[in-house]
Amino acid sequence: MRPMDSTLRVLMVTPRYLPFIGGVELHVREVSKRLARAGISITVLTTDCDGQLPSAEEIDGIHIRRVHAWPAHRDYYLAPGVYREVHRETWDILHCQSYHTLMAPIAMVAALRARIPYMVTFQSGGHSSRLRNAIRGMQHELLRPLLNRADRLIALSEFEAGFFSEKLRLPRERIVVIANGSNLPDPECQPEADPDHPLIVSVGRLERYKGHQRILTALPLIIEKFPGARLRIAGSGPYERKLHQIAKRLSIVERVEIGPVPLAERHTMADLLARASLVVFLSDYESYCIAAMEAAALRRPLLVADTSVLSEIAARGLARAIPLDSNPTQVATAVDEMLRNPPSPPALDLTTWDDCAAQLRALYEEIAQGRVPCAS
Repeated sequence: MRPMDSTLRVLMVTPRYLPFIGGVELHVREVSKRLARAGISITVLTTDCDGQLPSAEEIDGIHIRRVHAWPAHRDYYLAPGVYREVHRETWDILHCQSYHTLMAPIAMVAALRARIPYMVTFQSGGHSSRLRNAIRGMQHELLRPLLNRADRLIALSEFEAGFFSEKLRLPRERIVVIANGSNLPDPECQPEADPDHPLIVSVGRLERYKGHQRILTALPLIIEKFPGARLRIAGSGPYERKLHQIAKRLSIVERVEIGPVPLAERHTMADLLARASLVVFLSDYESYCIAAMEAAALRRPLLVADTSVLSEIAARGLARAIPLDSNPTQVATAVDEMLRNPPSPPALDLTTWDDCAAQLRALYEEIAQGRVPCAS
């Protein structure tokens, strides 16, 4: 048992970290800096596939270590150096952020052999590879013994908790729900949406499974009803070139803007969402979807695919859901109806990153004091 007055030392393992942008990267950055300010010694262990980043540095009071991962241009993140780093120092807790790369099993095995309590935040997501999606069931079975021995399993939403309880055949009470936080500022201005020039916004990493192409291919039909309609796709990623090709093929290049909103420019994102006539999330799979919750908090009309946590958001009255396999005509019809008769979403108070970090800190303290037994 750890002495109560000693500094808690946590090793947080994540496939990617700053300067990369994404949901997991944002989560780890926001909770880590708050935990560090609370007096916990946080070390983030991550990868550098290209060898261009420092192997060790400190940002916002967080110790960052990077190990090489293979292959350079795939997201498998085979990083044998993780095992060595886990054993290099004494840690009170190892916390895996995301389960679906090769980093997680290496880290969990290393923690077991070093007798370090460990916990896992699933941080699940979809994938653009049909093969990778097809073998997810096998992956769950292979990881089940390691996940079953975790001191705590954390889901971002009730949907994710139920999903993994079923897939891993674990009691639902074994999984704690800690929602992502938000630090979205108030918009600097809140202009009225222009009914003659509606702005449609689709937010998320530029991957095929994120579904940006679904609203993009419906845009010509939307323009027939709303000649001034524009589409802003906010994100970055490997699918960007394909999205530009689709826009060119459909002769709507001048109506579409594709590109990221930098992580640090939260006012820019707040203003973009506030200006939107409609915000859409037509992704194959989401475990939480921070941007959707932020749009809902700004009382923007939301159109989502009826799948994963997006269905949960719609069931709460925060969005309208349409079938994931909706064709361009069906998507355009739903957009037309929402632009002509915008719904009034209920008021929503977002979980803050302070709330999220405080819940994690409480779990860390419980585990470090030995009050949370491992599963058999």
